[in-house]
Amino acid sequence: MEQTAKIYIAGHRGMVGSGLERKLRNEGYNNIVTRTSSDIDLRNQQAVNDFFEKEKPSYVILAAAKVGGIHANNTYRAEFIYDNLMIEANIIHAAYLNKVTKLLFLGSSCIYPKMAPQPLKEEYLLSGYLEPTNQPYAIAKIAGIEMCDSYRAQHGCNFISAMPTNLYGTNDNYHPENSHVFPALIRRIVLAKKNKESTVTVWGTGKPKREFLHVDDLTDACYFLLQNYNEQGVINIGCGKDISIKELSELIVSEVGYKGQLVFDTTKPDGTPRKLIDTIKINNLGWHPIIDLKKGLIKTIKEVNGLLNTE
Repeated sequence: MEQTAKIYIAGHRGMVGSGLERKLRNEGYNNIVTRTSSDIDLRNQQAVNDFFEKEKPSYVILAAAKVGGIHANNTYRAEFIYDNLMIEANIIHAAYLNKVTKLLFLGSSCIYPKMAPQPLKEEYLLSGYLEPTNQPYAIAKIAGIEMCDSYRAQHGCNFISAMPTNLYGTNDNYHPENSHVFPALIRRIVLAKKNKESTVTVWGTGKPKREFLHVDDLTDACYFLLQNYNEQGVINIGCGKDISIKELSELIVSEVGYKGQLVFDTTKPDGTPRKLIDTIKINNLGWHPIIDLKKGLIKTIKEVNGLLNTE
């Protein structure tokens, strides 16, 4: 990927998109095109087509999406499937029409069946039923993968699909209701310490296990794939290790220095019992993560403290 190439990052204000912009600029790529949602509605096909015809990017990173945790996924089901289908369909088709050299589509490990064997191998896609709480989002992402493969098969487009595990880190969404489990727990526990609350409520039993990858490791992996990977299908990005929600909560409590108690609300849904992805494919290509969970957690807690102090 030549350093003068024009690169369009869709979703540059989100955690992943902003991380990718930081990574690319650090690597010397400065011909980066971005647009905010007020500049262009990615759900609008004509607006997207007009943008591509004007800018003619050589590379596209499709990190724009409507995302959220269990509560948001389950509550805004129509928005999650409609918005994500429209965004990816418009961008992928416009990339084809405007002869984009390479497109990287970012999905999520939630595309895999709820009860698939662990760790989740790429070939397990579409082998079983999805987790009901995030099925609309997962189906939208699966459609995006199929679009990339279909445009590759019919038109020879170099469109690739990467599936990250659960992410956390700089510029995450810390909304009290609509965030993912990692940022939600950090915010809740940091605030509980700040407000001297005696308990913190955690959704579910605490038994489900999740894998967490720092966004800086993800962006490093994406940069690696843009340089080295040109295949159909999906490729997983993760660290290959998981932790229970209970253990994660206790680790955050320890690092924050919170002295209260954790209360697990078993009336709330657990979601998928376990979601560990198999990373052999990307590891064999030569990429490995470098930020362990404790190091990434400490960095994230500092960032959350900074955010809460400005609220």
